[in-house]
Parts: sequence; C-alpha cells; structure tokens
Amino acid sequence: MSTVTDRPPAPPETPAPVPAAMRKAAGRKRRVPYWLLLPGIAWLLVFFVAPMIYQASTSVQTGSLEAGFKVTWHFATYWDALTEYYPQFLRSFEYSAIATVLCLAIGYPLAYTIAFRAGRWRNVILILVIAPFFTSFLIRTLAWETILADGGFVVQTLNHLHILNLTSSLGITQGHRVLATPLAVICGLTYNFLPFMILPLYTSLERIDGKLHEAAGDLYAKPFTVFRKVTFPLSMPGVVAGTLLTFIPATGDYINAELLGTTNQKMIGNVIQSQFLRVLDYPTAAALSFILMAVILAMVMFYIRKAGTEELV
Repeated sequence: MSTVTDRPPAPPETPAPVPAAMRKAAGRKRRVPYWLLLPGIAWLLVFFVAPMIYQASTSVQTGSLEAGFKVTWHFATYWDALTEYYPQFLRSFEYSAIATVLCLAIGYPLAYTIAFRAGRWRNVILILVIAPFFTSFLIRTLAWETILADGGFVVQTLNHLHILNLTSSLGITQGHRVLATPLAVICGLTYNFLPFMILPLYTSLERIDGKLHEAAGDLYAKPFTVFRKVTFPLSMPGVVAGTLLTFIPATGDYINAELLGTTNQKMIGNVIQSQFLRVLDYPTAAALSFILMAVILAMVMFYIRKAGTEELV
C-alpha cells in the first residue's frame, strides 16, 4: 500500500515588475483631471477667493478716506450696519420673494406650454424668452418708466378698472400712479429676472417622458391629478433652480429700485452701492455685503434641504 507524502505548498508567484515607462504613463493619466481643473481653480482664486479675503479685511477696518483705513478688527461694524439698515434688508427680501413668486406663477405655465404644447413653435418661443438678454439690463429697466408713466396706457387702464384704488389701500401704489411705488419696483424685478425662471423650468419639464402622462391617463387620472402627482413633482429640480436663480440676484439688485422707486423703496443693494461709491464708508459697505451673503447662503441651504431633490443637494 503506497503512502502519499505531504508536499510543501508552492511559494506564491511574485508579480512581474511594472516598467518605469508604464508607471510614468499611469501617473500622468491620474494627474490629467487635476490639470483640467487648474484653470477653473485659478479663476476662482483670483476673482472670488482673493476679493472675498480683501472684502473681509475691509469690513473690520476703521479710519477715513483722508487718513486711511487700518485693520483694527472692529467687528462692531457688523452690528451697527445691521441695526441701522435692517429695514432695507427686510424690504429686499420682501420684494425679491414677491418677484420670485410672480416669476414662478408666470413662468411655469409658459415653460409647460413650450415643453408640451408648442410643437414647431417651440424654438420661436424660446428665442422670444431669451431675446431680452440681447438688450442692456439698464435699458430694459428704463423702458418700464415709459410703460408705467402716469399718462400711459397701463395706468389709465388700471384707473379705469379701479384697480389702483385697491392697490393703494394695500400700500403698494400711491394715489393714481404706479411709478415710484413698490409695485413698480416689483414689476421691474419680475420682468428682468423672468427668463432665469423660465429656462430651468423648461429644461426640467422637457426631460419628462410623455409616456408617464399616458400611463396616468390610462389609470383614469384627471388632468389636474396628472399635473399634481406626476408633472409637478418631476419638475421640482427646475422649480428649485429657477427660484434660486431669481431670488438671489433680485435680493441684491439696485437698478430697479433706483430707477423705478424712490428713497422709500431703496433696497440693500442701493445702500451698499451708496456706501461704496458716494459715502465712501468702505467698512460698512463690506460688512453689509457679508451680512447679505451670509443670510442668503443660510436661506439657500435651508430651502434646498426642504424643497430640493437629490440632483441639487
């Protein structure tokens, strides 16, 4: 009877050494994404990070334009600026929130029509939406001075319909005029930032598969139910993006309040512009800018967490 002798296990095979040329090629391949990111990072460092650092330094300085400003870490500037100009802060958020809601109410039906009902007219309507961008923001706002002039067609029509009596009682117009009132500023904000709402909404709606609507109809869902259960939830990324693209620049805007309003309608952007260019109080202007940025950032983070989707978080 033969016996089987136990043999020791064979030693593991050592991998063949990788040639130096292949190692260098692999290293260069790993570094390619970083090289591609370099221009963007350099741009952010030069035009965002560096100005932010300079602005932060300016906000804690004291002095005057004649004697010069020095960094004294005077953080009380933030509190003084906030307590003195909080009405302009509240007015800015109020006007921009109303304009954002109006843009959503006007832009959603239009974006829905372009996405599902426009047919061969889709590109024409999109061009009409984008066309205002080919005109200066300042000129577009100045045009509203003519549209809302006291003797203009709009004001005469509103007076004839007795709508201005209602708006005057609400405090958004004054007497029988619209220009130089809160309503004029809100109209200017709504018009100027409406394309920023329509385009994200259209992009989100256009991605919805029409077969989902057909499936909902096959399940005997009414049109409103289809919109509430299918269309609107799937378009939420566009709603979130559109509201942010409208609300954020509208809050810091100062052109509309400057041209269509009075001193009673000044927004925080007008105060910052005045502090920088007229009063020459650079620390206060920088502090106001940082407060505005911090408040908007907090609001955006809260809004995205509550109303956003996985695509935006």
